[in-house]
Amino acid sequence: MSDHGRFIWYELMTPDVAGAQAFYGDVVGWTASQMPGGDMPYWVLEADGYGVGGIMVLGEEHKAAGIPPNWTAYVAVDDADAAAAKVVTLGGSVVREAQDIPGVGRFAIIADPAGAVLAVMKPTPPPGGRPEAPKDALGHTGWHELYSGPTEATFAFYHGLFGWTKDEVHDLGPMGAYQLFSNQDGQVGGMMQKPDNVPAPCWLYYVRVGDIDAAAARVRGGGGQVLNGPMEVPGGDWVLQGIDPQGAMFCLMGKKG
Repeated sequence: MSDHGRFIWYELMTPDVAGAQAFYGDVVGWTASQMPGGDMPYWVLEADGYGVGGIMVLGEEHKAAGIPPNWTAYVAVDDADAAAAKVVTLGGSVVREAQDIPGVGRFAIIADPAGAVLAVMKPTPPPGGRPEAPKDALGHTGWHELYSGPTEATFAFYHGLFGWTKDEVHDLGPMGAYQLFSNQDGQVGGMMQKPDNVPAPCWLYYVRVGDIDAAAARVRGGGGQVLNGPMEVPGGDWVLQGIDPQGAMFCLMGKKG
């Protein structure tokens, strides 16, 4: 089965790598190790030995371009160049043209028609394939949430690009519809029109922790802010949205008690 449309990696750009490592190490339990070589320093984050994401420095050139501290997900595609070209035909834009990362894959940074940013990548499979973590494993992203343009048009963009399919729809009253979507891993996220109090269209990634209240206490104790939650969501999980000490928005999901 093709991995096209599957979330495969999560990357933090931060002005303080050491501070971010300490914060997320405490809050989520990730360990970080620097990759050897490469043009830019890069740290790989692991949860129980599984690579889940990376950290890179938000440099002065990024700040000058108006890029804030942020998390960006990588979605696997069969062909990075073809995916970038399709983004444009579907009404989106290419933020960074496709390029190679030796030994890792070929990627491009794209934005949907409303401006929410994602990365697409044709990965270079490691020898023996990439190990799969157990479902709902702690330290792994369990939900992907999009605040973007009108929901129907936004879904059409991602369906055309990745082949994602519609799942349930939750009526949020004045806030509109919350459209759940699935890929080959099943139900993996939801999308809705950006609420007025959200500054810009964006993706949010919910990392699974154990006790959500204990995690919220670790966020505050580590210098982060809890913006919303913990609040219960359908399915029995509790979620929170926060800002890390370096200014990047992050989200957690877990249980009570």
